[in-house]
Amino acid sequence: MKKQLIMLALCCICLAYPVVGGAQEEAGAYTVDTPIDTVIHDPVFGDYGRLIFPVDSMYYSGDTLGTLGLTWYHHIDPDMTVEIVNTMRSRAQAGETIFYDIYTDEEKAEDPEKENTGLFFFRGEPGAEFAICNAGGGFAYVGAMHDSFPHALTLSQKGYNAFAMIYRPGAQTACEDLARAIGFIFEHAGELQVSTENYSLWGGSAGARMAAWLGSYGPGYFGEAELPQPSAVIMQYTGHSEYTENDPPTYACVGSDDGIASWRTMERRINALSALGIDTEFHVYEGLGHGFGLGTGTVAEGWIDDAIAFWEREMNK
Repeated sequence: MKKQLIMLALCCICLAYPVVGGAQEEAGAYTVDTPIDTVIHDPVFGDYGRLIFPVDSMYYSGDTLGTLGLTWYHHIDPDMTVEIVNTMRSRAQAGETIFYDIYTDEEKAEDPEKENTGLFFFRGEPGAEFAICNAGGGFAYVGAMHDSFPHALTLSQKGYNAFAMIYRPGAQTACEDLARAIGFIFEHAGELQVSTENYSLWGGSAGARMAAWLGSYGPGYFGEAELPQPSAVIMQYTGHSEYTENDPPTYACVGSDDGIASWRTMERRINALSALGIDTEFHVYEGLGHGFGLGTGTVAEGWIDDAIAFWEREMNK
């Protein structure tokens, strides 16, 4: 009888305090010690889990979220990495669609490389404007975990609807994928609950080239329907120098010690746009190198707030 009472008491304790594991679940299923493979193969993500990190594993290092390294990138914030994947997981568990294919099954069957494309959706306020964030990676891979997911998450926390683009490496194919993505969002704006007014294109390094090219020439140039140009292009650390007299308002930032994308090249382009009467804003961060992402813990920290303010000014014109 005594043994039965003890067992009953233990059961009551478990029922009263089931949150030992549950609290951890609510706080986040992943930590800095979680293996990257655990995230990739988490059933909640289905087949698209493989696109959260670079498809070609040679471009990243580290076995856990806290030790993730990406080729050509610096200042990766492990806490942000964990926040991103936990946000994805909790939203997917809640039944939200967080990933959208941009190509049909037929198109992917015809070109298997299109299997590795799509949009991760960081939902903001229903009906709010949208942004597409494009990570760099030298057109060899997509460094989304540092160069587009953090930006998209931050934008969504500000109430905007943000998409992070996973594209086929290669300048031409990347631009074709971004053009298709813009068209997809316009076509499905009602379902996605986004405004197609005043959208913006964001990018770092190779992703900044994509944003700039689509801003200059539009989706029609890359084989999609003609659509309105973005109200703003936000660019980080790129040597892109091409522009047109009809370019959208452009914000750009770079580190003074960037050995891949010279700040002088970026400044010349911004000055050329300004001379055409196009709204611009330009920042150089002293001592900073390439690929700083949000710049957390660096002299560039907070730049994204300046960029959002720039976009908002253009919206209100």
